[in-house]
Amino acid sequence: MAADTYFYALGRRKSATARVRLYNKKGEFVINEKKAPAYFDESKNLLHELMQPFNVLELDPTNYSISAKVAGGGSASQVDAIRLAVSKALIELNEDYRGTLKRADLLGRDPREKERKKFGLRGARKKRQFTKR
Repeated sequence: MAADTYFYALGRRKSATARVRLYNKKGEFVINEKKAPAYFDESKNLLHELMQPFNVLELDPTNYSISAKVAGGGSASQVDAIRLAVSKALIELNEDYRGTLKRADLLGRDPREKERKKFGLRGARKKRQFTKR
């Protein structure tokens, strides 16, 4: 493998989109040019969710260098998008990981999106209060 060889994957959740490059060498988890703990303000839950694909596969995340570009959404949906992209990139690295990641529900995209506001209503579904008199 060449020194700059990477495995690319795309992950989405709500309005967040993550593009991940997984390098098979020792390195750091970098999100939008910042280290992962700094990007998510040391939030333990979010950082634990990021490492879930590695924990399920019992891999050491320090053996891989991950570069992620993420845009849109909030921090929770960005984490879900990155986690999906990392899972897909690990499958690009080794196809044998697919079964384990699928059983752990890490390969499914959550299709729920925000519903648009409709004309004549106050929101997507909220209507005016009925008045009898």
